Amino acid sequence: MLLVLPAFGAVDFSKDVQPVLEQNCTGCHGGIRQLGGVRLDSASGFERAKPNVVLAAVESGRMPPGERLSAPDQTALRTWVMAGAAWPPGAVLATGGAGAGGADNLTLVRRIRAKIVEAAPSELKAYSATIPGSDVAFQMVPIPAGEFQMGSPDAEAGRRKDEGPVHRVRLEPFWMSAHEVSWDEYRLFMFAKQAGETTKDDRVDAVSRPTRPYVEMSFGMGINGFPAISMTQHAANKYAEWLSAKTGQYYRLPTEAEWEYACRAGSQTAYPWGDDAARLGEFAWFDDNADGKYQKIAAKKPNAWGLYDMLGNVMEWTLDQYKPYTGEAAVSPRVKSTAPYPHAVRGGSWADGAEKCRCATRVPSDASWKQQDPQLPKSIWYHTDAQFLGFRLVRPAKVPSVEEMYAAWNNGVERDH
Repeated sequence: MLLVLPAFGAVDFSKDVQPVLEQNCTGCHGGIRQLGGVRLDSASGFERAKPNVVLAAVESGRMPPGERLSAPDQTALRTWVMAGAAWPPGAVLATGGAGAGGADNLTLVRRIRAKIVEAAPSELKAYSATIPGSDVAFQMVPIPAGEFQMGSPDAEAGRRKDEGPVHRVRLEPFWMSAHEVSWDEYRLFMFAKQAGETTKDDRVDAVSRPTRPYVEMSFGMGINGFPAISMTQHAANKYAEWLSAKTGQYYRLPTEAEWEYACRAGSQTAYPWGDDAARLGEFAWFDDNADGKYQKIAAKKPNAWGLYDMLGNVMEWTLDQYKPYTGEAAVSPRVKSTAPYPHAVRGGSWADGAEKCRCATRVPSDASWKQQDPQLPKSIWYHTDAQFLGFRLVRPAKVPSVEEMYAAWNNGVERDH
């Protein structure tokens, strides 16, 4: 399609250029974050980034990640840059909206949190909730506060070095998904935008959602009743934000400590029931019984706290960067992200042997999980080669601050591609 460019200088910065930058750029390159050391919310920052370099990144499709700018937006930006990229004196742009690969802004998070704190406090007991606008329900299981020894002892069969040293961890109470997030749940989020969903609620509509995948993401293994797979950590975080906006309750990925504590369910053995690997088939789908693919959720026995498929079926994202343990005692620890890879993944999968489906087993995420991603630039939403990877959510008993919510939901922005 031939684009007819208006004459240089024919665009109005405040009407034609500022909205493009705020919606697509300043979420990752603005006042809150400056990924790659680039800042595009002021004249000086834009000049340091070199306007022609920014334009080239946009026109090549490298930026913003996930989706190209629309033709009119590209036209406006190119016209402005070619005319000299004149910036109104003293103008500083707001942190961006739901563009920029999902860098949803603090204002949006404040609106979501306001909805959450309006709700009456919940008693820490099991509950089922239906996702508004659907007939799809999910179940949450209460996890009591407590202490445990995180990691595995040297003598544990199958132990790897990264599982130690064993250290004491204390956690506050929370709820955890009874089972891995299913395709029934995740597809409501995954395809809502493409299906033209309108909720009349900007807290929901403004949350970033995946671009349409180029391949069938279950890879023929099944949809209804099966665990969702192959999403990046960023995509899992955005699902948590979307679900929070939809339901008025705060959800996020579990930390590594929360995940292991819930998996153990009061035990300190290799598996929640003890050290006998021969019993794994009662509780988990793994390479001996899964027939080379994932299986329906909650088809095996739960652990002592009522959680299904903590081991096997699909590995599960956690919120934490994958790093060595320090061995120090900790209270509600979270390992913040400092690098694109790796993040910690837990639980083992349908493709793994029993030794990789233990409570303490840790796996680092890897860029090779999207090696065959057909989308260019590679999608921030999909790990096409990680057909063993899913997630479940937690809901802390205490509602965190706006800043803590923002950090959790934007933990994977521009980190998984």
